[in-house]
Amino acid sequence: MGIRELLSEILSDEGHAIQLAENAQQAREARAGGAPDLVLLDIWMPDTDGVTLLKEWQRDGLLTMPVIMMSGHATIDTAVEATRIGALNFLEKPIALQKLLKAVQQGLTRAQETVRAPTLAARPAQQAQAEESAGAGFGAQAPQAAAARPGAAVAGGDNHLFNLSFDLPLREARDAFERMYFEHHLGREGGSMTRVAEKTGLERTHLYRKLKQLGVEPGKLAKKNA
Repeated sequence: MGIRELLSEILSDEGHAIQLAENAQQAREARAGGAPDLVLLDIWMPDTDGVTLLKEWQRDGLLTMPVIMMSGHATIDTAVEATRIGALNFLEKPIALQKLLKAVQQGLTRAQETVRAPTLAARPAQQAQAEESAGAGFGAQAPQAAAARPGAAVAGGDNHLFNLSFDLPLREARDAFERMYFEHHLGREGGSMTRVAEKTGLERTHLYRKLKQLGVEPGKLAKKNA
């Protein structure tokens, strides 16, 4: 229970919608209600072990989402077997925070690629070629495609405009907005972490951690706006 609650809090803070299951039966019921984007599946559960449940989903054609296995006592053979059945990754408990977030992001990226692939493959070749030439297709790589996608122009207090695409996954869109938000306040406050902390309502320690996570460097912004 403690691990479930901790993982739920961490991933909820990262912007994910979480559904918990304390045993295999609850996991089966949750899967029957719809495919999640990603499953974190413990091996040792009170009724059915995670590898057996993974086999069930694979057998019944329900293993359509990335599954990350977790265990504090599993052997290498168990990890290899889970991977062979179809698990995307294997995390050993206690799970390091950065390793967890990296594995989850990789899993969600894999899920998005899986969803997009049939869509791209289904387009007629001539249509795909025409769209790519025009730079306006879903799979187009031309720079014009980004400008053609729906998005929002966010106005800062200094009348600077920031473009934000609605086509981004939720977490990436949120990170992009937060990056713009903190860069705006850092620029206005001349890079003063104390004043930015007051403006944003964050403790300095939390603010430092957040900026590091977003890749925002206060020193560079202070020099830029000097």
